[in-house]
Amino acid sequence: MKFAWIAWWIVNAFWLALFAVGSFFLAQRDVDATGAVQTPGIIMLNILTLAMVFIIPLLIQLGWLVAMVIIRRKRNQEMAVQE
Repeated sequence: MKFAWIAWWIVNAFWLALFAVGSFFLAQRDVDATGAVQTPGIIMLNILTLAMVFIIPLLIQLGWLVAMVIIRRKRNQEMAVQE
């Protein structure tokens, strides 16, 4: 079970770092690939679009967290009954 928690934190750190790097890249560019000038409003829309893509891994991670908590609770209850 400890491996599952370590893996959960590693995967979360990976997704957070990937989102941070992507957001930083989008915020730092002055002109996009089409040659359009990036205004603060357009930059925020770009980062919001990136955030929507990251919602799927977020939901998977939350499901994983709930499953781990339920498994741990059941295991603790079983150990308490055996004692």
